[in-house]
Amino acid sequence: MEKVGAVRCQRIGCDAFFTEEDNADGSCRYHDSGPIFHDGMKEWSCCKQRSHDFSLFLAIPGCKTGKHTTEKPVLNRQSPSPPKPIAPVSLTKKNNDTCSRCRQGFFCSDHGSQTKPSKPLLLPNSKDDSEKDKPAPVKKKIDLNEIQTCRNKGCGKTFKEKDNHETACEYHPGPPVFHDRIRGWKCCDMHVKEFDEFMNIPPCTKGWHNADPS
Repeated sequence: MEKVGAVRCQRIGCDAFFTEEDNADGSCRYHDSGPIFHDGMKEWSCCKQRSHDFSLFLAIPGCKTGKHTTEKPVLNRQSPSPPKPIAPVSLTKKNNDTCSRCRQGFFCSDHGSQTKPSKPLLLPNSKDDSEKDKPAPVKKKIDLNEIQTCRNKGCGKTFKEKDNHETACEYHPGPPVFHDRIRGWKCCDMHVKEFDEFMNIPPCTKGWHNADPS
């Protein structure tokens, strides 16, 4: 619940509500440099933390601490670094045996792309042995008084499950759109040029808080 007279912190990565009485040094965690978007990867230029998923990217905790502020920060914009040249597979075959990404069949910028092993063809009525032995998923036990953080896009507020209801959360149900230096949300057709303006686009939908990222 927001405190009476509280205002929202404008630092990137914080977005918490505060009052001058509880604004101690170190109470704010934030990013002091803007993000970099390159080839589907989102990265904070100040701490090099990155993620392909936009929700997980916004959930990366700030790398700096200080006091909350109502002044919008001036971001230090950096150009994305040029991609590393991909070495030919034939020249790096020796390293593929020790690289964890190569062994699992993922793309590796150091050793080139790997061919994923093909799965055996299953008949319509046959089941994979791994599926037969797979245990049933365990339902997560929820403490109604546990403080959780909502992972809905555009929300990020803390909540207790006992206070959650169908209009408690304000969020964006659609994916973010980044195209030709334009940033926005597909669900409400809002588009801006600056990242801090994008972060301040008001949510367009109400619903339940959700602590599990979608």
